[in-house]
Amino acid sequence: MHQVGIAVVGCGYWGPNLIRNFVEEPRTQVYWVCDLDESKLAPVRRRYPFVRTTTRFEDVLSDNEVEAVAIATPVQTHHRLARATLLAGKHVLVEKPLADQVALAQDLVEQAQRCERLLMVDHTFVYTGAVRYLKKLYDDGWLGDLWYIDSVRINLGLFQHDVNVVWDLAPHDLSIVTHLLGKDPETVQAIGACHTGNHVEDVAYLTLDFGNQLIAHFHVNWLSPVKVRHMIFGGSDRMIIYNDIEPSEKLRIYDRGIEVKADNREGVYNLLVSYRSGNMWVPALDGTEALKVEIGHFLDCIERGEQPITNGEVGLRVVRILEAAHMSIKAGGKRVAL
Repeated sequence: MHQVGIAVVGCGYWGPNLIRNFVEEPRTQVYWVCDLDESKLAPVRRRYPFVRTTTRFEDVLSDNEVEAVAIATPVQTHHRLARATLLAGKHVLVEKPLADQVALAQDLVEQAQRCERLLMVDHTFVYTGAVRYLKKLYDDGWLGDLWYIDSVRINLGLFQHDVNVVWDLAPHDLSIVTHLLGKDPETVQAIGACHTGNHVEDVAYLTLDFGNQLIAHFHVNWLSPVKVRHMIFGGSDRMIIYNDIEPSEKLRIYDRGIEVKADNREGVYNLLVSYRSGNMWVPALDGTEALKVEIGHFLDCIERGEQPITNGEVGLRVVRILEAAHMSIKAGGKRVAL
């Protein structure tokens, strides 16, 4: 069995999870871990003494045994590092969001095509058992016509100094919704507020209009006393609540809703709304760690020459929404067309 040579760049919050999963994956061999901060490399050497560490990104690029690089660094560095990796002839898995500007994300997509290398974005929630099950239900038409999506992702911190709460938290739920629907919204509208004096919004509300009366609303917040990860998908046939914090019942499916009839007897038009309250059930979900599933998919795509589910185009779609939301906030909540 051929083992894909891997390097992981960035040992902050997410990097150690990537290292662990790549080390445990039989189809990969981790050759390098890179970080500018030497103090972050010492724990890596203790836990994985067979992995070489470096503070020089050039060491990763110059090693011909490295076929793919996972990048888990601040978003402002994604374009520079990912572009250099693609030009070095290596596949790229980059942490969300793909870049901090649409133009830079577009450049990475085009560069991957020119170099004929994979560009995959680490939208991890797409690979959870809950979202995979939800996607199947939606594609099979179980929800009927999707009417609305309501999302709340809030907690106390972690405050970022380089990006606002929209760029930090919203990519998770935006990736879920765009994966589910497979299309861009028609317009984006957002408002936000900063309470620390640094001009970085820590509370924000986003509204996406997908046309055909489908709207999606997102609340992201670093100032909540409690952690909430909650999404509601309202359909004409069924409705679903996705609670990522719930340990055993992440999805609850409700056979509930409304039925609308028009009564035009005696020339008088009346709109009749009745309520349907059926059963609720909780499906059994695949409990495999999402990052493990994602990395397996990344390797499958390398072996087969296929495009990942969360490829560069998908990452670009999310960055377009994020940039539009940022523009809307700075314009006082003005609606921005995509």
